[in-house]
Amino acid sequence: MPRRARRHAAATASLNQDRDAMTTSPRGFATIQQRDLVNQIADMLTEALLKGDFAPGAHMAEAQLARDFGVSRAPVREAARLLESRGMLVSQPRRGFFVRTFTAQELDDVYELRLCLERHAAGQLAGRLTTEMENGLQAQLERMRQVAREGTALQQIEEDVAFHRRLCQFSGNQRLLKVYDELCHEMRFSILLVGQLYDDPLKVADTHEPIIDALRSRDPRACEAALDYHIGVAQQRVVAMFRARERDASTPPD
Repeated sequence: MPRRARRHAAATASLNQDRDAMTTSPRGFATIQQRDLVNQIADMLTEALLKGDFAPGAHMAEAQLARDFGVSRAPVREAARLLESRGMLVSQPRRGFFVRTFTAQELDDVYELRLCLERHAAGQLAGRLTTEMENGLQAQLERMRQVAREGTALQQIEEDVAFHRRLCQFSGNQRLLKVYDELCHEMRFSILLVGQLYDDPLKVADTHEPIIDALRSRDPRACEAALDYHIGVAQQRVVAMFRARERDASTPPD
């Protein structure tokens, strides 16, 4: 595991509510609490993956990770299986787990499904946005701006996801919210890529303001148009970036 990932994982674990009971291992990881072992390892690895500490296609060696975390291989394997279920790792028989490599088409599919869900949610929400809902969305936007100025890339991703999840939650459709939550793990990766397209993370936060303005209008068509633009522009740029990478990778060197 890269040195910076070990340091970051240790810092993340130290913020856990059980921090007072933790000690530091010789390799720099905070000692994991047994009661939530698998989830804590999964959270640390998720953060490292989203920060790009592991390259796409990299082998996640159980033995090395177990030594780095100071635990047995069993909880590392279970954490890897959990991340596989979230679409972040893939397993290969007799070879172990590897960081998932997204194709341009897979990212395009994620964006298409996300757009369908959020369009429907906004359509349900338009016309019945309460003051409490509006204040909640505005407060979340301000939180995104604060994190853009002071937080980490991972915090920026989480607050971005939280804003869009509120749209689905406020729609009142619990089935839609459940599907959205299942998609969120792959969405985090696509949001990370969007952040790479902007010089200033505040610009990413500001692109959410027109969504709130559209909801205030109570016009379902305006809400759909705002989401089409917000998600559609990101979709076009991210997918184009990946297609260019795929072309470059398939072009034989001179």
